[in-house]
Amino acid sequence: MPSLLIRNARLVNEGQIFESDLLVRAGRIDKIATSITASADQEIDAAGHWLLPGMIDDQVHFREPGLTHKGCIASESAAAVAGGITSFMDMPNTKPPTLSMAALAEKKAIAARDSRANYAFHFGVSCDNLDAVAALDPREVAGIKVFMGASTGNMLVDDPAVLERLFACAPTLLITHCEDTPSITVNEEKWRKTHGDAVPFAAHPLIRDAEACYKSSSLAVALAKKHATRLHVLHISTARELELFEDKPLAAKHITAEVCVHHLLFDDRDYARLGSHLKCNPAIKTQADRDALRAALNSHRLDVIGTDHAPHTLEEKAGSYFQSPSGLPLVQHALPGLMGLVHDGIIDLPTLVAKTSHRVADLFAIAERGYLREGYWADLVLLGDREFDAAEDPILSRCGWSPFAGRRFRSQVTTTIVSGQLAWHRGQLRPNCRGRSLAFLR
Repeated sequence: MPSLLIRNARLVNEGQIFESDLLVRAGRIDKIATSITASADQEIDAAGHWLLPGMIDDQVHFREPGLTHKGCIASESAAAVAGGITSFMDMPNTKPPTLSMAALAEKKAIAARDSRANYAFHFGVSCDNLDAVAALDPREVAGIKVFMGASTGNMLVDDPAVLERLFACAPTLLITHCEDTPSITVNEEKWRKTHGDAVPFAAHPLIRDAEACYKSSSLAVALAKKHATRLHVLHISTARELELFEDKPLAAKHITAEVCVHHLLFDDRDYARLGSHLKCNPAIKTQADRDALRAALNSHRLDVIGTDHAPHTLEEKAGSYFQSPSGLPLVQHALPGLMGLVHDGIIDLPTLVAKTSHRVADLFAIAERGYLREGYWADLVLLGDREFDAAEDPILSRCGWSPFAGRRFRSQVTTTIVSGQLAWHRGQLRPNCRGRSLAFLR
């Protein structure tokens, strides 16, 4: 593997910003120093650029196997590295769903062959695979994903007895999608009575409302406290839910929370412009909710930032409210979008790095990644302060569209390095980069 020397960068790591060189050898960070005189096979002058540990995305839907008309591991990992994401954890609601070790092995084999980013996979829960869940080796999966709200196939788990057993027997991190399906169904029927099938997309946060989220999230937290379960609640979307999580450092708690890019960067005023292109679950809600989530990034209530990248085709999204599927393609512009919060003074850059890299590695116990440390794998991203429009670049996700089209960003990913390999450089994918399977210290 060729060595690489990055000169004159502004490193952002573990709460500090400092100018330094960084040398990569054999896929790992070999040396960090003010001036490195050693030669390397390739050099990058990073003057004026930020050098960050690559973003680790704890929640993506890359659609393979079974839904590859929307996306696949090859296409979506390409979009990810173009956006500065060096590692991802993929969700189990594929076809077939990842409910068995055989299904998990198939996804790992596809990723080993095709993924440009480092990879891991969450194991799914249904009402009839709890024995398989209880027998899992914690080192083989990123987490155990339970949909405590509507999902595809047979992955909705809302039976109280099943949930009790799941929270009691989960051998590793349990991660949850929390929305109360009965509440949502009641709200849907109210809107059907007044609008038939012509329900406006602006009704989405009123149908999948804050109460549905809080009712389910609070149940998950209560079960985790009862059974001492290590719980991670995904995509918090409301101000009220924040009260469920403690403002304590990660190491001092066993219940943690994720917020997603779109819940930080959009609010319900955007439905008028974007319509179905903003429809996702849980719904993007009010400006007040968005602002509360942003403010909470500066505390320990929200531990990590993910994307919940979920591509659908434009044809699918063109359907009416009840026909159009929920989900947004986000990985290619997640980090540039989040940098807008830094430019606006909402969070500082070390906090962004902590929530997208350090804390993700800590929360999931990922070995030797998520930090700029000598001896760690070289998962790196260079960011330059350059304005660009999301519509200017080709969309690498197979679905071919982005909810950010027309939005101007003020920072751009210029280089992404995955396990010591150039994955994205100067606006081009590098063809030979392949990610590695994430290792978990459990």
